[in-house]
Amino acid sequence: MGEQIIEEVQQEEVLFERRGHLGIVTLNRPRAVNALNAGMVKAMLQQLAAWADDESVAAVLVRGAGDRGLCAGGDIVAIYKDMLHGGSETADFWADEYRLNALIANYPKPYVAFMDGLVLGGGVGVSAHGSVRIVTERTRTGMPETTIGFVPDVGGTLLLSRAPGETGTHAALTGAHLSGADALFLGLADYFVPSESLPALAEALESSTPEDAVVRFAQAAPDSALAAQRDWIDSCYAADDAEEIVHRLREAGGEAADAADTITAKSPTSVKVTLASLRRVQGLSLEEALDQEYRVGLRCLSGPDFREGIRAQVVDKDRNPQWKPATLADVHDSDVEGYFASLGEHELGLSATPVQSG
Repeated sequence: MGEQIIEEVQQEEVLFERRGHLGIVTLNRPRAVNALNAGMVKAMLQQLAAWADDESVAAVLVRGAGDRGLCAGGDIVAIYKDMLHGGSETADFWADEYRLNALIANYPKPYVAFMDGLVLGGGVGVSAHGSVRIVTERTRTGMPETTIGFVPDVGGTLLLSRAPGETGTHAALTGAHLSGADALFLGLADYFVPSESLPALAEALESSTPEDAVVRFAQAAPDSALAAQRDWIDSCYAADDAEEIVHRLREAGGEAADAADTITAKSPTSVKVTLASLRRVQGLSLEEALDQEYRVGLRCLSGPDFREGIRAQVVDKDRNPQWKPATLADVHDSDVEGYFASLGEHELGLSATPVQSG
């Protein structure tokens, strides 16, 4: 990158600097694959708002420190610890995080995201809402929330609902890690650039428009494995009932049957609430989608599966979660409906007060 740093604002877990006319955000928790926490989100909100009004900044780049990825999601260990004490800090964290997602989607300047390596959950939220989204051969992205008893958030339900056919439903229910080519197919990314070219691209962004810079480095992406599975994905996931989807997948056999096994290992409540979220979000704005995800998220905080999923996957690492209820059949429609009920005075309210960039 360029040698001269005109301005640098440094914090331990997220770094901000300006090089040429480019504002650079570097998520700086490489040992945690740059997992987001409350302090990082607040700092990004403040700095992005300042750069939106700074005429010397023409574009913004977000990237991750280290070589493992942009961002593995929210800091779920911190969320787990907070849940043991009532979950109020997590609710505040999500409120800020979702405001950040909306700010990125409405940003008045080009917002370039290097979606290299792991880009999961909250990492999707700080990248896929941007205007210039770049994946590489190392990209592994997705919304794996059903694995931990949660539901896709950070606007992920809206993004996946817009994917071709039912491929977004498949990605959401299985929580699959997807390639850069799959991300392009799903509409989560715009360009494929080899990872070895990212440093040169970042340097080019200091003095060129993103359009001019990216065209110098972008290449044709490999074929998407997800695109090749459209036939059985579209037919099996067209149902609005999770048990029917699993039944169709098992009948289809092969890769579809493997997907059924994956889904039935997830939290049954999460699977059903995720499916309902995807169906309900169609036609909503991002702000309305984030409001809905906030309602669902707070209900997950007070339920048993989110805590149990984090315990099994991250804390104790026994990979043996005990879901309650234990099967899809035991999760009733009325249970699912409760996740979408109004929060009253605790509503996030983004759709009522559109996010401003300044």
